[in-house]
Amino acid sequence: MMNLIQIEQHQGWAEIILDRPARRNALTPALAAQMTTAIEGLSKSAEVAAIVLRGADHCFCSGIDLKALQSNEDPGSEDGVWHPEPIRALHLALYRCPKPLICALEKYAINAGAALVFACDLVVSGTSAFLQVGEIQQGSDIPMNAAWLRLKASEQTLARLALLGDRVGAAELEKNGLVQAVVPDDQVLTAARAWAARLASFPVGASDVIIERIRSFRPIDPETVFPISTNNALLTAAQVKS
Repeated sequence: MMNLIQIEQHQGWAEIILDRPARRNALTPALAAQMTTAIEGLSKSAEVAAIVLRGADHCFCSGIDLKALQSNEDPGSEDGVWHPEPIRALHLALYRCPKPLICALEKYAINAGAALVFACDLVVSGTSAFLQVGEIQQGSDIPMNAAWLRLKASEQTLARLALLGDRVGAAELEKNGLVQAVVPDDQVLTAARAWAARLASFPVGASDVIIERIRSFRPIDPETVFPISTNNALLTAAQVKS
């Protein structure tokens, strides 16, 4: 099985890197499964105070790999066939993760990529980066984006992103509380890593205690948070437009 992610260990924190740069780090079930394994493994380590999520080649995630989905292929999986369950399982793992999650938003996060951004506790964005919940252009459902945004933002913010389906830049994302810092594009990783190192500088286990308290206000059962959609529009959809 090919490696679709990288894990980099640092002093007191770790990075998970989506590593499909030729496909702009597009999400597949195999990539999602490897992310889930990484998150669950790092979650067990008392030495990990935070986890940074980022994409290879300074690009976060272009969303679901439509080419693979529409051909019913999953590069990197055991049988090579697209099975959707691991993508939802990834979000369940992110929801249960007992470590602070920090997103380094570089270039863009589109559709399923946007949901990964919303799953994080802290987001640092490049000035030219954008996020797009563009499924409305494809006639598709937004189960993961809607779930995360209803946890972390207002219904009006969800409606603005999901109904217009356009690119939303870093300044507007910051205004709506969806990113916590906007920095020059070439400083995104530096800023995200500085946050992770800051969390690692506190007493061992301190970030776990705080994130447990933050998580305690969420519904206990994540199965009730992330719906299983029966919408199949992506099977014939084109890529979203700007």
